[in-house]
Amino acid sequence: MHRLNGAARMLGNSDRRGILGAALRHYRLPVAALATGVVVLSSAISAAAADRAPLVVVSTAQTDTVIKQVPLTGTVTSARVAKLSAEVSGQVEAVNVEVGDRVETGAALIELDREIEQLTLEALRASTRQASAELADARRRYQDAKRLREQKNISENELRLREAEVEIDGATLKQRQAEEQRQQARVDRHTLRAPFSGVISERMTETGEWIEPGSPVLTLVAFDDLRIEFRVPQEFYASINPQSALSVTLDALPDREFDGTIVAVVPVSDASSRTFLIHVKVDAGDAHLTPGMSVHGKLKLTTGRQGVVISRDAILRYPDGRVTVWVINSGSEPPIVSEKRVTTGHSFDGLITIREGIQAGDVIVVRGNESLQEGQQVRVQRRE
Repeated sequence: MHRLNGAARMLGNSDRRGILGAALRHYRLPVAALATGVVVLSSAISAAAADRAPLVVVSTAQTDTVIKQVPLTGTVTSARVAKLSAEVSGQVEAVNVEVGDRVETGAALIELDREIEQLTLEALRASTRQASAELADARRRYQDAKRLREQKNISENELRLREAEVEIDGATLKQRQAEEQRQQARVDRHTLRAPFSGVISERMTETGEWIEPGSPVLTLVAFDDLRIEFRVPQEFYASINPQSALSVTLDALPDREFDGTIVAVVPVSDASSRTFLIHVKVDAGDAHLTPGMSVHGKLKLTTGRQGVVISRDAILRYPDGRVTVWVINSGSEPPIVSEKRVTTGHSFDGLITIREGIQAGDVIVVRGNESLQEGQQVRVQRRE
């Protein structure tokens, strides 16, 4: 009987009856033994077919909130970009930075020739010292006059004259001090300093050039307050708020995705492109952002509708426009598959909405669906 079963497995279904008949005649098997052989043979054939069935990974179609995902393209920018210029005119004596240099607040970037202004400052300092000495002498003479007045040795008018001299010399000193401070400020303005920490992105002057107030000589870009600017089609303006979910992918790091936070929605539309601007902050961790980097974003907007969603991996698209999924027939044992034509909607987070073709609760093949055939037996593995 063992040889009989082995032979039967090597032949097709159409030859099974002939094998069993030949065995009955040759081996003179009783009918009961023949029936047992049929059962064993059928079980062996079924087991072999199950072993040869392809393994597929499945998941269950579910009802969920439909999300509309809007692809965006943006640029990393700095909240502070300054074109620096000198406050006074003069000849450039030294340029202390190059493009790409990082600088701290207050760093000396450009030095202008200050020789004449410095000489003027020294003259004013001398004038201030002179006024200070004259005030000290006037105060001394006033104190002497007060003692003499107490002794009735000078008149009251003489005392008041000495007091007036103190007031005049005090005012003169303040005037000299103010002139000195003003000149000191002019001298200081011959050094162009960084108003904030950042990196030099552009240099527009060289040593020996003459520059005028207001003419840009350097561009400074801050690195402590970077953001991403996205242009969004105006049709989505009413749907966006600070709580709207948005994921960001840097072109420099295409394999990593970061969560973005909308910090500002600029309501002024670009009339030419029919878009408006949003500012997005992102915690990129060890991924260093640089102004000018290009980025891609996925804006996820809640539609407020419920729908059937499945994994996007389950979708098969054909050149003739058909879109299908493979479904495990409910109640079939062993499991067999059927191909269902579907109509799709929005896709988001690896999922896609199904408008027609399947229902929530259907078991869908999400992996191993490339070469299935209608009514084919499969082995099922649930997706983790």
